[in-house]
Amino acid sequence: MTPPPTPAAVPTPWPATARYDLEPAPDGLGLVQDLLNTVDAGVPRQPDLLGDLASAARWANDATARWSAVTGRPVSGIVLDSAGLRDLRAFRDRLWQEIDSRLRAESDPGPTVSGPADAVPTGPRRAGAVLRLDGTGAVHLEPAGTGADLLMSVVLAALFEAQLGDVRRRLKTCRNPRCRVAFFDRSRNNSGVWHSVRVCGYPTNLRAHRARRRQPD
Repeated sequence: MTPPPTPAAVPTPWPATARYDLEPAPDGLGLVQDLLNTVDAGVPRQPDLLGDLASAARWANDATARWSAVTGRPVSGIVLDSAGLRDLRAFRDRLWQEIDSRLRAESDPGPTVSGPADAVPTGPRRAGAVLRLDGTGAVHLEPAGTGADLLMSVVLAALFEAQLGDVRRRLKTCRNPRCRVAFFDRSRNNSGVWHSVRVCGYPTNLRAHRARRRQPD
């Protein structure tokens, strides 16, 4: 008797993004979205997955395993320590702020106010990487480093590749000020502003409508 076929393994979802029932960003950009979604976000609020070392280590292990499954590129085990976690958290927060600021500037083009001339970014913004030529003549950007540095290198490499493919601009943060969820905009003209119209869009628009009605004529 022929044994039944072994069922295919179900791919592990992106651990942070899965909390919001969102379709993840394609390819390696899913890791960038997942890092952004480790924040305490959503309605109701989800905990910060980088809030402590144990939780961060679990997220890093699951997220890099998913990245390897999606891209077919291996990444060595990432071991985080307290200093690395601080760097990773600062890197995530800076990345979230920059994406959020870009979206607000696009929706409300006007004069911008620069910070102090000696302002220093709050987290690492560079990481090592290696350019590798394969047997077909194609060039690959390979992340490099160890621990948190390696993880940030993978994230920056994914952002760079998404930029080359002109899909990075579709990674957005929800416009609802009470929500910080990062989503991938699949609308035809890249006009989405809510991670979920039902959860954030309708309630926010309803509050704005009621506020306008309360204003005197």
